[in-house]
Parts: sequence; C-alpha cells; structure tokens
Amino acid sequence: MTEKVSATLTIATSAEQVFAVLADPAAHAAIDGTGWVQAAVDHAPLAAPGQLFRMGMHHADHPDGDYETVNKVEVLDPARAIGWVTGYRKGDGELEFGGWLWRYDLAPLGPAGTEVTLSYDWSAVPQFVRDRGIQFPPFGPGHLDGSLRHLAELCAAG
Repeated sequence: MTEKVSATLTIATSAEQVFAVLADPAAHAAIDGTGWVQAAVDHAPLAAPGQLFRMGMHHADHPDGDYETVNKVEVLDPARAIGWVTGYRKGDGELEFGGWLWRYDLAPLGPAGTEVTLSYDWSAVPQFVRDRGIQFPPFGPGHLDGSLRHLAELCAAG
C-alpha cells in the first residue's frame, strides 16, 4: 500500500527562486492550501538539515484549535530539494515527530522554468501515532495541487 501522495507543477521561474521561497518559513502560510498554517514563529531561512522551525497553526478538529508545530529539516539540497518532518513539543518539553514528511523536489528546466513535485509521505508514521485516529493524508485531494499553485503565485510576485 502506498503511503505517499504527490503533485507536480511547472513554475515559470528558476529553481533558485523557487527554493528561496520554500526556504523562507514566512512564506509557508501563503503556500499552504489547507488554511491550517497561520504564521511562522521562527523566521530564519531554512539552511541546514536538523534545523528546527516553528509554525503557528489552526485546525477546527484540533483539541486546542490554535496550536504550534515544530518542524525539523530533513532534506536540504539548495535548488534541488527541501523537506521537513512535523512534530510538537510535549508537556515535558521533549519533541515528538509524527513521522510524516513534506518534501519539494525541484527539476530545473532552464533559467526560467522549474518542475516542482510536492510530496507528503506518511510511511514512517509509528503505530502509536496511527492509533490516535489521524487519517492519512489529513487533507483533501486538491491540497497538494493548491499548494503548488500558491507557490507559483508567490514566485511570480517576486
């Protein structure tokens, strides 16, 4: 059984520009197609695997409504790929990551075009997280396409 979904879109800008937008946590709310991502808590550009960055979130089905995620950069290959796993800080201060990975792969098509593939992979979600009743993927089928369209709009706006 495949535990990954993906979508691809060609964006009319360089891979370097696309990567710069993706590496800016402040752009993530505008990219998100669900409306769950509200704002970056940490604004430093994503620059190295292992880097943590927090995002303010909102989801009507979340017990708190508003909450904060802690994301850890797993993949960082400038102008080629960027990805992170999402988690949260538990009451004891320890970080727990759910096992799902958001990843963007960039394929340059010349100086003014980039094929971007966004994937959401939940194959590493441990059983104890699955036992919480989270549906995977937790968003509708148009979310990835919508996120890529938002990314393209941000890149076009410069």
